[in-house]
Amino acid sequence: MKRRRNKLNSKRKFWWIDSALSATCSQMSNLMNQARLKVLKARDDLITDLLNEAKQRLAKVVKDTARYQTLLDGLVLQGFYQLLESRLVVRCRKQDLSMVKAAVQKSIPIYKNATKRDVDVHIDQDNFLPEDIAGGVEVYNSDGRIKVSNTLESRLDLVAQQMMPEIRVALFGANANRKFLD
Repeated sequence: MKRRRNKLNSKRKFWWIDSALSATCSQMSNLMNQARLKVLKARDDLITDLLNEAKQRLAKVVKDTARYQTLLDGLVLQGFYQLLESRLVVRCRKQDLSMVKAAVQKSIPIYKNATKRDVDVHIDQDNFLPEDIAGGVEVYNSDGRIKVSNTLESRLDLVAQQMMPEIRVALFGANANRKFLD
């Protein structure tokens, strides 16, 4: 009985040590989580800045007309293949209209030969893509319900999503905590 009382008395004497230790551990955990969040935010900001710089560089691609014409040819043809419709509508920026007309005329025979289908393509001259995008086209089916966005910005976003793991490894190194690399 005396032993039990002494044990309880000793627990009562040191309860404040347990509570102080618990509070310190909780504070350390909060500080570590805040530090992790700051690191993740800084990494996210760096990747965002990198993608914004890449979007600004897209304007240089458009200035090289021969290279841009080849790119438009591929974007238009890819839009045709993705929709596989008999009637299509193509939208572009106003300043790209003549280049897109040439790309459509070049792509129609290639599409017909590959798919063995006729295609009627209308270039929308009433609704243009915004002037502030870098370039590219949007291809719609005849009723406008299905859209293939082949603008340079949408293509960059697609590539960035697909390559994000490689971008992170290149910028920050391999993640030691990552178990699966699928």
